[in-house]
Amino acid sequence: MSHIHLLGFPRIGARRELKFLVEKFWNNEIDDAALQAGARELRQKHWLLQKGAGLDISPVGDFSLYDQVLDAQLLVGAIPRRFGFDAAKLSPAQYFQLARGNQSQHALEMTKWFDTNYHYLVPEWHADSSFAANPAPLLAQVAEAQALGIHAKPVLVGPLTLLWQGKAKQAGFDRLTLLPALLAAYQELLAALHGAGVQWVQLDEPILSLDLPQAWLDALADSYPQLAHSPLKLLLATYFGDVSAHAALLKALPVAGLHLDLVRAPQQLPVFLQGWPQDKVLSAGLIDGRNIWRADLDAVLQQAEALRAQLGDKLWLAPSCSLLHSPFDLAQEIQLDVDLKSWLAFAVQKVNELKLVKRGLLQGRDSIGNELAASNFAREQRRSNPRIHRADVASRLAALQPGSDRRASPYSLRAAAQESWLKLPLLPTTTIGSFPQTSEIRATRAAFKRGEIDAANYEAAMKAEIELVIRKQEVLDIDVLVHGEAERNDMVEYFGEQLDGFAFTEYGWVQSYGSRCVKPPLIYGDVVRPQPMTVSWTVYAQSLTPRPVKGMLTGPVTILQWSFVRNDLPRSEVCRQIALAINDEVLDLENAGIKVIQIDEPAVREGLPLKRGDRDAYLAWAGEAFRLSCAGVDDSTQIHTHMCYSEFGDILPAIAALDADVITIETSRSDMELLRDFGSFHYPNEIGPGVYDIHSPRIPAERELENLLAKALDVIPARRLWVNPDCGLKTRGWPEVEAALQAMVNVTKRLRQQLTATA
Repeated sequence: MSHIHLLGFPRIGARRELKFLVEKFWNNEIDDAALQAGARELRQKHWLLQKGAGLDISPVGDFSLYDQVLDAQLLVGAIPRRFGFDAAKLSPAQYFQLARGNQSQHALEMTKWFDTNYHYLVPEWHADSSFAANPAPLLAQVAEAQALGIHAKPVLVGPLTLLWQGKAKQAGFDRLTLLPALLAAYQELLAALHGAGVQWVQLDEPILSLDLPQAWLDALADSYPQLAHSPLKLLLATYFGDVSAHAALLKALPVAGLHLDLVRAPQQLPVFLQGWPQDKVLSAGLIDGRNIWRADLDAVLQQAEALRAQLGDKLWLAPSCSLLHSPFDLAQEIQLDVDLKSWLAFAVQKVNELKLVKRGLLQGRDSIGNELAASNFAREQRRSNPRIHRADVASRLAALQPGSDRRASPYSLRAAAQESWLKLPLLPTTTIGSFPQTSEIRATRAAFKRGEIDAANYEAAMKAEIELVIRKQEVLDIDVLVHGEAERNDMVEYFGEQLDGFAFTEYGWVQSYGSRCVKPPLIYGDVVRPQPMTVSWTVYAQSLTPRPVKGMLTGPVTILQWSFVRNDLPRSEVCRQIALAINDEVLDLENAGIKVIQIDEPAVREGLPLKRGDRDAYLAWAGEAFRLSCAGVDDSTQIHTHMCYSEFGDILPAIAALDADVITIETSRSDMELLRDFGSFHYPNEIGPGVYDIHSPRIPAERELENLLAKALDVIPARRLWVNPDCGLKTRGWPEVEAALQAMVNVTKRLRQQLTATA
């Protein structure tokens, strides 16, 4: 019988229960026992939901209090020695210190999981890194699931992916040399799982979607025969892209099954079906695990029928990847437009789609006739809905001329024009945009949204917050100020709410990292800006101070990447629509006297295709979209952008081609390592490397900031160097923000004096 299963399930809960549970622990409102009890209750609720929906096999180990890659490090005893912790005796407080840092150690570096908006904690590899299997946390979850009658399939980050996604912390060190010792730890884990009565284990190897060096492919071929010595059945899971280049190798591996992402890469299927080993399961990822559009149930069933005709009961059905990247349950969205809601499917609905496909396979199409009819009706209704396509948007895009995305003058001339009026000191200081989003701010926004306070009272409250932020920055003596973004719920949602073509959910949360959840907008139609979105707030902030105040916008690529995007147009076209909407805002800000404007693009690297051959085309349209967003501004208007939590070394020419006057980047967690790439590339414009980690509650010591800025000055000329935190400050509290920024300004002023004295 064909099985239906999941590669992973959203762990945050229907109402972000995990977020609030973890944050209560951080705030000392609950103890270790309450944290573990709450996590156990949430896991069990999810397993029972899956069992009730008809899943044959449920994932176990996909649940994490912070990050599954951190958990994988614990399972193999590979946490950094610099913390001095014992992985086998790790307390919850120590676990979170690995993720958030403590007063003596900075947190593990954080970056994007492939091309998703999920952030994972990067393993640190040294020549003397050692491994020791620590199966107890996973075995406890397996026992919980088995007690509920769940057919448990433990999910592990595969050994090759764990090594690849980590970072060698010594120059010239090849982390692949650690593989034999790591495999021994995995063998111990598998033996322990077999002893617990487990039959199947899923090993995730998404790095196979990348252009891997031959040495890593050879290592894969050598590794899995060693792992296959276990009596367990291994399901090797690939996702996020086409792995057909490795088809011969994957079909020959001694594993019991292989998962393929047939949503992202349907073209790979024929290569695998040719000569498919009859003793292996093929897990077909036919339901989109990364977007929210309802499946074309008829097309999915047709594909499943063809596969079952060839594979019989060796066919398993699944989403394309873990449902970690999907919101929890569409049924909660009682405020959503009825037509739009009929086009959508969240994680719970995707499980139901799998169940329907299985029923159609086993009992015939008539058994799901009503559901097929509903799916076809929704697809046709979406295609023909008049809100989807707008003639004015098509006309505006068609009228763009070659070169319309370019600034009038090169950076050298713009820099002179900007310097003449800004008159900033050496090493100018600024922040990335947001300041603490206090409970009072959030309560005021929520009350306004519920209609409990009127527009006048809401505006007065937000203006009071803006004035508070401006005055605090003046006291700190920061050079280029921001208004603090008190009125904004999220850097993408805020803009999407004011753009036509976007829709929003109440509970469509997905995990970004740790307890941080985001609620991506849904881009369902052509994008237009009906009216200014930020101008009045920014102009008010500028009226309070003689210092320059930055206009703060989110860039088109980031709005695209951090939304659930319509799948009936190329992403490049949707991005250009957003760029023109942002450009309208930029020009209105400039006309209102705001001459420093930041257009954040933290997601440019995230959107990079996994295959090198696809990257040039993406970088071309992404770069054009950014430049379109600021096209037409005067030379004297200074355009900033911000990027964070990504590796930039391999796309620096494209970043330089964005032609922002100033770029700020996250670098503190990597000890300024990212900045070295900018230095060796000779990045031509101005740059602000983040000097402290805003995701950690620790206050940076001034000596740490001095050390980081000294490293920055080694690679970036002082006249082009800015000083700023890593990212926005909305998640921090005022006492730590003021202390950290004061330390930043103090160190900067001392450095200015030293540089001036030696000039």
